[in-house]
Amino acid sequence: MLSHEIDYRIYGEEMQYVEIELDPYETVIAEPGSFLMMQEDIQMKTIFGDGSQKDEGIWGKVFSASKRVLVGEKLFMTAFTHTGEGKQKVSFASPYPGKIIPIQLSQTDNKIICQKDSFLCAAKGASVGIEFSKKMGRGFFGGEGFIMQKIEGDGLAFLHAGGYIVEKELEYGEHLRVDTGCLVGFTQDIDYDITFVGGIKNTVFGGEGLFFASLVGPGKVWIQTLPISRLADRILSNSKGYFGKGKGEGSILGGLGDLLDGDGFL
Repeated sequence: MLSHEIDYRIYGEEMQYVEIELDPYETVIAEPGSFLMMQEDIQMKTIFGDGSQKDEGIWGKVFSASKRVLVGEKLFMTAFTHTGEGKQKVSFASPYPGKIIPIQLSQTDNKIICQKDSFLCAAKGASVGIEFSKKMGRGFFGGEGFIMQKIEGDGLAFLHAGGYIVEKELEYGEHLRVDTGCLVGFTQDIDYDITFVGGIKNTVFGGEGLFFASLVGPGKVWIQTLPISRLADRILSNSKGYFGKGKGEGSILGGLGDLLDGDGFL
């Protein structure tokens, strides 16, 4: 199915949103909860399945929806269709600080593989499904388990990831190692596996985990500088200073530091 051709503009820096301009009867699909705002002639409709809206029968839709549940997504998606005249706009917001990545699927052999929860929205005709890992090591230690998300189609799709987004174009045989949590997605020709960090000191004291994501070209790779898990860990560790423990925790002065800055006298 040919995807609808949509125009877009991305606004913001750390907390971005994408504004999509629709011609009459054009449609964009999105994950529930990503909607921000829309103009009056756009109609919202909840759909069942992978978002492609193919005529695959009720059991085909059930199967497509069940695959989405395996990657932590909801059973339903939301379609926004322009039912009036002229041009109308609908916008979708990022769920946490980071960047929105526009990807033209027709330029990636109509398929990309990405981390769970990274899909934001796409032109009608895109299919959001799952990609099973065929490598045991990658499934156990790759950070994404045995199941990743795949997006197929020939139109525009939008991903979201944390921090700054780096896009790398790997030549044939070119090898790149990445922190497993920082890998956002890659094109289907990329050979993705995991590799052991190696070395006793690196393993025990390195603090970078036991494995790297190993990526071999040719193809494109998208990398995020701030995975949501890393952000959550940092917030949790710093929140200890406000819930039951002093801000001096972890410093050489310890509790004495709290006395010196006044906290000990509250």
